[in-house]
Amino acid sequence: MEDLMKLRESIDEIDSEIVRLYKERMDISNHVAKYKITTGKKVFDKTREDEKLEKLSSLADDEFLKHGIVELFEQIMSTSRKKQYQLMTEHGIVEKENFTEVDSLDFSNARIVFQGVEGAYSQLAMKTYFGENCNGYNVDSWKDAMEDIKCGKADYAVLPIENSSAGIVSENYDLLVEYDNYIVGEQIIRIDHSLMGLPGAKISDIRTVYSHPQALMQCSDFFDEHKDINQVAVRNTAFSAKKVKDDGDITQAGIASHISADIYGLQVLESRIQNNKNNATRFIIVSAKRVCRRDADRISICFETPHKSGALYHMLAHFIYNGINMLNIQSRPISDKAWEYRFFVDFEGRFTDTAVQNALRGIREEAIALKILGTY
Repeated sequence: MEDLMKLRESIDEIDSEIVRLYKERMDISNHVAKYKITTGKKVFDKTREDEKLEKLSSLADDEFLKHGIVELFEQIMSTSRKKQYQLMTEHGIVEKENFTEVDSLDFSNARIVFQGVEGAYSQLAMKTYFGENCNGYNVDSWKDAMEDIKCGKADYAVLPIENSSAGIVSENYDLLVEYDNYIVGEQIIRIDHSLMGLPGAKISDIRTVYSHPQALMQCSDFFDEHKDINQVAVRNTAFSAKKVKDDGDITQAGIASHISADIYGLQVLESRIQNNKNNATRFIIVSAKRVCRRDADRISICFETPHKSGALYHMLAHFIYNGINMLNIQSRPISDKAWEYRFFVDFEGRFTDTAVQNALRGIREEAIALKILGTY
């Protein structure tokens, strides 16, 4: 048996040689970047890289080694591209994002649309963000709200995007892709769910509870304790309160904000019945205009990756290499591509940041599609 120390010494020598060759390769890559800067040629050449990976892997006669060679050189070429993106930015080659910067958003005479009925959490978020006396109105669906700002009927829409307990509002992620509308702000509000029924009702009288599916989910512990109560999903929490009032059935109750009980003349049977007492929902403020505050420091994007192993890692590596802090990542299936997904990422930064420019350049070149959803 060979001496372990000698084996390790041999590995160290080989590793040192690999590092020397890697540095030499990166130096040549810098010259390639300068050529591309001069000629305007794109950094990412998928055909060239695929051909090279096939040629290099063919040098091995073992499937394990073939796979390892592909993985190794994919990473080497990915790192080389990132260096080239940095050099292009340093030479002033920047693709400016087409957003108009303003010191503050213009709310004067603005019309704001929210989904639901009087007393909805979306209405509360709207009044918190725009002011108690803002000019708001309601529609039946989130899609209706996006349509209204698209056609100019409203200036802003308020949409729930994520709850701290129940997770994302998936339909609104999809609507951000479907419509050419942009996130310009956000508002987080505390969500306290109250069980409410007709005056004089008791919890023992209740046989059916109505609310939005997410609200029912957020109150699952309550239903575990009251297994005889039937849960029925409706399109909005405040609508459940309105339905209880309109139906006039003492066996019915709704789950909504306590404000809804005041609006519809109902009695709160139990307060704060949500599982998480720190429950909160993040709402986004959406506009048809590509506008942003000058001090905006959060960017939302979505992108599609090639449907192959390691594709998402290579996209996210652009944030890692550029020292960008990702705040959130979600995935949604692509409707016309079975088992393929679109990724949504929120991250810290501004369009003027060199790191952000490098990351967006890399993702734009290497992803199948990239959309800037807004900065706020």
